[in-house]
Amino acid sequence: MKLNIALLAGDGIGPEVIDQAVKVSDAIAKKFNHEINWRPALTGAAAIDAVGEPYPDETHEICASSDAVLFGAIGHPKFDNDPSAKVRPEQGLLKMRKKLGLFANVRPTFTFPSLLDKSPLKRERIEGTDLVFLRELTGGIYFGEKGRREEGETAFDNCVYTRAEVQRLAKKGFELAMTRGKKLCCVDKANVLETSRLWRETVQAMEKDYPEVEVSYEFVDAVAMRLVQWPNSYDVLITENLFGDILTDEASVISGSMGLMPSASLGSDIGLFEPIHGSYPQATGLNIANPMATVLSAAMMFENFGLQEEGKAIRDAVNSALNKGIVTEDLADGGKAYGTSEVGDWLAENI
Repeated sequence: MKLNIALLAGDGIGPEVIDQAVKVSDAIAKKFNHEINWRPALTGAAAIDAVGEPYPDETHEICASSDAVLFGAIGHPKFDNDPSAKVRPEQGLLKMRKKLGLFANVRPTFTFPSLLDKSPLKRERIEGTDLVFLRELTGGIYFGEKGRREEGETAFDNCVYTRAEVQRLAKKGFELAMTRGKKLCCVDKANVLETSRLWRETVQAMEKDYPEVEVSYEFVDAVAMRLVQWPNSYDVLITENLFGDILTDEASVISGSMGLMPSASLGSDIGLFEPIHGSYPQATGLNIANPMATVLSAAMMFENFGLQEEGKAIRDAVNSALNKGIVTEDLADGGKAYGTSEVGDWLAENI
């Protein structure tokens, strides 16, 4: 198979972890006789510095004409610490999601047997956890009207959803549940929010089309509590943009490190694959960032192309590295810590 992949390294540790995913993907391509054409493009703070725009038209053209996008991270302290900045790296991410139609963020949370005791939660609470969040990505409060009034003393952010937006996300959730444990949880705040009541009634109306799926409805605050009490009670969870943003970061620590969890953002035509962590600017250039999440995002990318064996080969290599202690300092726990590039080299060689 010949694959054209847009490569958006971004900011901070993004280029370092992306380099390792490229090494691993190239090793997979060689092993399974594929050809990958990498198409680098600017985004985030790096793009603002270069052309004044966090998601330039040239970058969009490269992404839109590729088979998939492999993405690192965006963000820089100089923007985080300036509330008055008119152009921000994160605006590029939102623009990219909207223009590429990436409405479904797929965030798996699972545990690694060799790392159960590194989680902040007790082993008996997390053992066997294997859940997936589907977060709606192009609607809600992040994209609603926002502004200031009363001479800047009052601010507002509107949360708006259409039934069609809920239906297309829920459809992916039901379909995913059918391939897994056939359990679907709709996460909302229907006791308070009108948008949540739309979510709940829309999903309820769809239940009849998926009679094998057991559907539950839970308030977001209850799910936030249960995620740290009984995460293995969940299978597939669907939710709106803001709730999903918060809950998926909470769930990510279950595995023991945010540097371990991959994600995908999917639409009708193209998929974007990225680690869930941010740009971690404090670690930039130090060769200490954990590349596993980005490498596992590449595994999700191959699997999205229907290349299951290729994805499994990456996952097997990652599990082997974890079992052998070929890890960066966040997982070394007093033992030998390997550099970002050393971990990538080891994974590629073992594939």
